[in-house]
Amino acid sequence: MPDMRPTMGVPRRTKTKTEPRVEQGTKSAEGMHACPSCSSSLVQPVNWHEQGDGYWHVELRCPECEWWGRDSYSQSEVDTYDEELDRGGQELIEDLRALTRANMEDEADRFAMALASDSILPEDF
Repeated sequence: MPDMRPTMGVPRRTKTKTEPRVEQGTKSAEGMHACPSCSSSLVQPVNWHEQGDGYWHVELRCPECEWWGRDSYSQSEVDTYDEELDRGGQELIEDLRALTRANMEDEADRFAMALASDSILPEDF
């Protein structure tokens, strides 16, 4: 039950954090990067440790549907997943560069328009 004690005249609510429901042994046929619940390709590793014999115990989380899963994966599955994570990271970097460039171009255009319309004066500097 939330804490409703008044604090300086305002009721205070505290959220109780619920533990995520982690499914054991649910794998996607598409690979570790794919969510078996919503098919998102953004599944992220949360926790992992080596089990031995070339297997890893990995806990995964989907940020889109909040699915959580835990299972054992072979070294080749983990290697494929690692390559997918690298590819996704590179894609994020490329998107960031494109967004940064678009923002800089927009800023330069606005500055040029301000100069052309005499909206910038020497005392602005």
